[in-house]
Amino acid sequence: MTMNTILIEKIRKEIEALEPKTSVERVGTVVKAGDGIAEIDGLQNAMMAEMVVFEHVGKKTLNDTLDAEPIVGFVLNLEEDYVKAVILSGAERIVEGMIVKGTGKTLSIPVSTGMIGRVVNALGEPVDGKGAIKEEDRMPIERIAFGVIDRAGVDTPVHTGIKAIDSMIPVGRGQRELIIGDRGTGKTAIALDTILNQITEPKETRPICIYVAIGQKESKIARIVGELEERGAMAYTIVVVAGASEAAALQYLAPFTGATIGEFFMLKGKDAVVVYDDLSKHAVAYRQMSLLLRRPPGREAYPGDIFYLHSRLLERAAKLSDKLGGGSLTALPIIETQQGDVSAYIPTNVISITDGQIYLDTDLFNKGMRPAVNVGLSVSRVGSNAQTKAMKKVAGKIRLELAQFRELEAFMQFASDLDKETKDRIEKGRRLSELLKQTNGKPLSFEKEVIVIFAGISGIIDKVKVEDMRLFEDKLSEYFDHHAKGIVDAIKKEHAISEQTEANLKLALADFVTSHPELFIVH
Repeated sequence: MTMNTILIEKIRKEIEALEPKTSVERVGTVVKAGDGIAEIDGLQNAMMAEMVVFEHVGKKTLNDTLDAEPIVGFVLNLEEDYVKAVILSGAERIVEGMIVKGTGKTLSIPVSTGMIGRVVNALGEPVDGKGAIKEEDRMPIERIAFGVIDRAGVDTPVHTGIKAIDSMIPVGRGQRELIIGDRGTGKTAIALDTILNQITEPKETRPICIYVAIGQKESKIARIVGELEERGAMAYTIVVVAGASEAAALQYLAPFTGATIGEFFMLKGKDAVVVYDDLSKHAVAYRQMSLLLRRPPGREAYPGDIFYLHSRLLERAAKLSDKLGGGSLTALPIIETQQGDVSAYIPTNVISITDGQIYLDTDLFNKGMRPAVNVGLSVSRVGSNAQTKAMKKVAGKIRLELAQFRELEAFMQFASDLDKETKDRIEKGRRLSELLKQTNGKPLSFEKEVIVIFAGISGIIDKVKVEDMRLFEDKLSEYFDHHAKGIVDAIKKEHAISEQTEANLKLALADFVTSHPELFIVH
C-alpha cells in the first residue's frame, strides 16, 4: 500500500468517524420552504453540511413527464428546534409537509483524472456535452486543511510567464497569492496567462490547472474555455462553472469543488493550481444565503463567519512533505475592489489570509501599462525561495531600480532642473517599465524572461529609444531563437546561469547590438 493510499484511507476514516453510527432512519418534515431554503422539523442528529434528500411527490401517469430526479440539499443551519437546509436543485418542487431523509454523509463530489480537459458544475457533474466522467473516488467538499507537520517549505516556482510577476512577485507551488484590483484591470488575464504558460513546463512536472468561474457571465466562461481549447491548454485544465444565472448555493460550493479536485491530484503526489475567479462574488453568494437563513448580518451586511469561510477554503492550499508524496495545491484567488479601495471588508480579509498579493492599479492601466502591476503595493511573502537561481540572479536589481524610478518620477513633476545622474535613472526606469509591458495571452517561457531581464539590467537598453523597446524585445527574442539557441537551452536545463553561460550571454548581447544598429541611438 503506497503512502498516498494510506493518506486517502486516513481521510476517509476521519469522515466516517464524524458520521452518525445509527441504523435507524432519520426523517424530518418540511415546515417552511422558499428562496431555495427549507426549514425542517424532526431531523435529529443532523450534521453541518450533511446531505439530505427530499422525498419526491406528485402523481406519475403515462401522460405525466414529471421530473423524477431526487431533490438534494445540504444542512447549513443547526438550530434548537429546526435545521435549515439549502436546496441544490429543484427548489420550486418543494412544498410544506414533504418528507426529508438524512443520509448521514457530508456533501461530497465525484473526483477523477477523467475530469482533465472537461467543464464541470459545482457538483462535479460534466456540463460540456462530452458524455459522463468515470468516477474514481468521492471526496468531501470540505475538510480540515493539512497541519504544519504534514507540510514542506514552498521552494518550486509556478511560472506565470509574466515578466513583472516572475521577476518581482514570484509565486511558488503551494502558495496562496491574491490577484486584486478594480474591474477591468486584467485580473482574469493574469490567471489565464499563468494557465497558458504551463504548456512550456515539462509534461512530467506540469501542474494540473483548475479554473473556477464564480458568478461570471456564461458568454465570458465560453470565451475562456474556447481560448484554452484553441491554445491546447485544456489538455491539463479543468473548468468548474457556477455562472451568474446559477443558484447562490452552487456559487457558494464552486470554489470548494475546485479545491477538492485540486486536493485529489495533490494526494496523488502531483502539483495543482486553482484559480478562484472571483471570491468577491463568492462572498456575495454566501451573504445572500446567510441572510435567507436568518443569520445576523455584520459589517457591510456580510455574516460574521465570512472570514472563516475564505480562510478554510484558502488554507487548503499546501505543499505536502515528501513523506506524504510531495504534491502541492497553489491557490490564486481573485478579488475585485471598488475604486482601488483595498481597505474594504472582503479585500482586507483575503489579504490577511493569503501569502501575498498582486495589486493591479487602475491609474497604471489607464496609462497603458500592461499588466498594470503596482510594484509598491504588490508582495510575495514566499519571495525568492520560489524563484529559480537564474531568475534570482537577474531580478535582484530590477525591483530597486523601478522603486527608485517611481519615486523620482513623482519628484520630477516639481523639479525644473535635474542633475545628470537623476535624469539617467529616470530614463532607465522608463525603459525598464516598457520592458516589463506584455500583451495579454502571450506569456513568455522563464528562460526567455531571464534573457530579456538580463538585457534590461546589463545597460544595453540605455541606448534604445523608449518607443522602440517593444521592437527591441521582439528582435532580441528572434535573435536568441536563431543564433544563440544553445544559451536558451542551457538556462532551461540548468535553471541557473553558470559563469560560462553568463559569459556566452554577454557575448551574444554584444553581437546582437552589432547586428541591429538601427535599434540603438548613436552618441
